[in-house]
Amino acid sequence: MKPQFHARTKSFFQSGWGGRNISEYCKWNGIVCNEAQSVTEISTKKYFYIPSTKAHIQHFNVAAFPDLISLELSGSGLKGNIPSEISSLKKLLHLDLSSNFLQGELSSSLSSLTQLQTLNISNNLLTGVIPSTLGQLKNLILLSLDSNQINGHIPSELGSLRGLEQLTLSNNSLNGSIPSTLEHLIHLKVLDLSHNKISGVIPEGISALTELTSVQLSWNQITGSIPPGIGKILRLQSLDISNNHLQGHVPDDVLEHCQYLQLRNNSLNGSIPSQVGNISYLDLSYNDLTGNIPEALHSVSHLNLSYNSFNASDHSFCGFPKDSLIGNKGMKDSCSFNVDVSDADISLVMILVFSTFNGMIFSMVLVCWGIHVFCPLHNEFGNEQRRKNGDMLSIWNYDGKIAFEDIIKATEDFDIRYCIGTGAYGSVYKAELPSGRIVALKKLHEAESENPSSYKSFCNETKILTEIRHRNIIKLYGFCLHNKCMFLVYEYMERGSLFCNLSYDVEAQELNWSKRINVVKGIAYGLAHMHHDCTPPIVHRDISSNNILLNSELQAFISDFGTARLLDLHSSNQTLPAGTYGYVAPELAYTLSVTTKCDVYSFGVVVLETMMGRHPAELISCLSEPSIQKKKLKDILDSRIPLPHFRKDMQDIVLVVTLALACLSPHPKSRPSMQEIANELLASKPPLLWHFDSISIHQLIKQKIYIIGRS
Repeated sequence: MKPQFHARTKSFFQSGWGGRNISEYCKWNGIVCNEAQSVTEISTKKYFYIPSTKAHIQHFNVAAFPDLISLELSGSGLKGNIPSEISSLKKLLHLDLSSNFLQGELSSSLSSLTQLQTLNISNNLLTGVIPSTLGQLKNLILLSLDSNQINGHIPSELGSLRGLEQLTLSNNSLNGSIPSTLEHLIHLKVLDLSHNKISGVIPEGISALTELTSVQLSWNQITGSIPPGIGKILRLQSLDISNNHLQGHVPDDVLEHCQYLQLRNNSLNGSIPSQVGNISYLDLSYNDLTGNIPEALHSVSHLNLSYNSFNASDHSFCGFPKDSLIGNKGMKDSCSFNVDVSDADISLVMILVFSTFNGMIFSMVLVCWGIHVFCPLHNEFGNEQRRKNGDMLSIWNYDGKIAFEDIIKATEDFDIRYCIGTGAYGSVYKAELPSGRIVALKKLHEAESENPSSYKSFCNETKILTEIRHRNIIKLYGFCLHNKCMFLVYEYMERGSLFCNLSYDVEAQELNWSKRINVVKGIAYGLAHMHHDCTPPIVHRDISSNNILLNSELQAFISDFGTARLLDLHSSNQTLPAGTYGYVAPELAYTLSVTTKCDVYSFGVVVLETMMGRHPAELISCLSEPSIQKKKLKDILDSRIPLPHFRKDMQDIVLVVTLALACLSPHPKSRPSMQEIANELLASKPPLLWHFDSISIHQLIKQKIYIIGRS
């Protein structure tokens, strides 16, 4: 249900309470009163409305609320200094002034709020130092001062906050060392001191904080070694100490419990511990690590070991994506193929066959779970030669877990009953293999298998997907190349394409705002990996809602790499036109030069389509017209689901639509990079400068300059 705002709310800020009967305010949105009709809670999260013309915190008459327990004014566009009168609210338990434009220094008088449990003044413009008197707030559970301009040391007195569960001081200008007194915070779960100027070593006492789930210390000037006991914290899921000056070994047990471990850009040495638990993200790049690469790392979905001192003399690089090992000695010579063997139930058996035909080399890799037949190493290999000599690649009698006969039997020779989609070049089939694994098969139409361009596209997709691995990019299990039968074996995506999910009302209604935001994030992270983590960069060239697939949990995966292109950084990268009408960047109409900004434009179209529930062609074509710019954001959103109720969803929607509009700039150089977009989606959300229902397209177009400028 949409909130109804009283016009009288303005008087709340214009003239304070005055002689007005306070009890009448108890009927307002966002205000809660007790039985005595005294105000106990004021919250913008419950649609308490602050007029933008009066968004100065000094207009707020705090002395009128002696019984106030919770004051939450986040994302309200408030300006000015925090009034010292707030310290008179002796019953206050929760104070949240985050995501505003508050200035000045934190007052030491806040220490008089002895009942306070949460203090959140993050994402403002505060300066000065952290008052040591905050250590007197013995009941504090959450202290968040991140994303301000605070400097000075972290007060050692914060170690007195024995009940503290979350301490977030990131994105400031804090210096000095991490106080050893923080080891007394035995209930601490989240510690975030990242993006400061902190020096010194990591106190060993942190290893005794057994409740920790997340430690973020990246982008500082920390020296010394990683505390050896930190890996023994059983609850620790995320550890990020990247971009510091750490030395020494990676602790033996740190990979056993963490799911997310980020240690890049330090001076760590020694070998990687062999004991690996359920870790899914591991980045050890830009260090001085040596020794063998543990085989257990094959199970890590996002792995980066580049720019270390690993030597491939023992062929330890085999089976790892090339982009995860760039900058290591002997990488190119260690293994001439790349196989994904991430599934635990796979026992690896390889037979290498090298054959020559007219001076051209073929390589075949037969794996016990499937059949990999690599495309010719020379693109000049003509379709006629391939067709005449197709039997040379006939290996269907190989006795493996996935053999040609299994595919034929599972689909009853590609019977139409198993077909779940048909396109211009081929059909997609669903097959359950003898092992119980369900896979998707993309099979070229027989006529297309004789087409040189289709064959090239097939080989292109195979090449790209055997060299790239990311949690938001479709996984290729295997492929079959033969003159009579060409197909790719993919991970099966239960929910199909994003286009289909947006096209049908029932599916679209299941895609609520938070799920749509997660879809957008997944696409962004996948593209950022292709553009910025792969060498050379990979441009997809056909990002559309049809090529974004969703699994059973509605997570997004980029698919269909038939037109993908490896960028040559030393050439013009001119190419033939590719892509889907309505998603192609406008510059490709007058130039054939491909850049990563072509994908950025297509991403912007898909984002708007995801939020609007339909293709945004009409909106994009008229973006510069005043009539379109006057439109409200809420009026272009998908009407099949209710407008967002939670402020987090509102902030997310404003952010992704603003980013989408920036991506649609007609000038490629004006568009953000996918890395900038990914960083924005990971960062704390910018405050809502206007009330959600009143936000216009024009305001978002202006806002994009501010958001992109933060990257």
